Amino acid sequence: MTISEKVAYLKGLAEGLNLDVEKSKEGKLISVIIGILEDLGLSVEDLEDSVQAIGDEIDAITDDLSEMEDALCEDDDDDDFEDDDDFFEIECPKCEAKLIIDEDVLSAGEITCPNCDQKFELDLTDDCEDCCGCGEDTE
Repeated sequence: MTISEKVAYLKGLAEGLNLDVEKSKEGKLISVIIGILEDLGLSVEDLEDSVQAIGDEIDAITDDLSEMEDALCEDDDDDDFEDDDDFFEIECPKCEAKLIIDEDVLSAGEITCPNCDQKFELDLTDDCEDCCGCGEDTE
């Protein structure tokens, strides 16, 4: 039973008592109380409907976001940039922060660390000059 239904039942009981709402102080008081309860019941039901609608919208947004996340992150591994040919991991010589850079920054040869604002040049020399020349670090 909803609040409005309970208030309607209470109103019916009060009407069954045949209270004089015009002359009796008690009748007037009960009538006003029932009127306030009716207003409160309608307000509560409106709020419950709004909360339910908001909950439904949040569920829909969560589902859409989950689908987008799945579509965008299907083959991506955010923690492993080493396998991605377009990005490179370097270390700031001052604060030793790990930085992920792309080919454009690498070809520019210079970078400013976003953590410590240290500007430094990128060393593009081949780490494998003394061995086979494959370009991979032998360490």
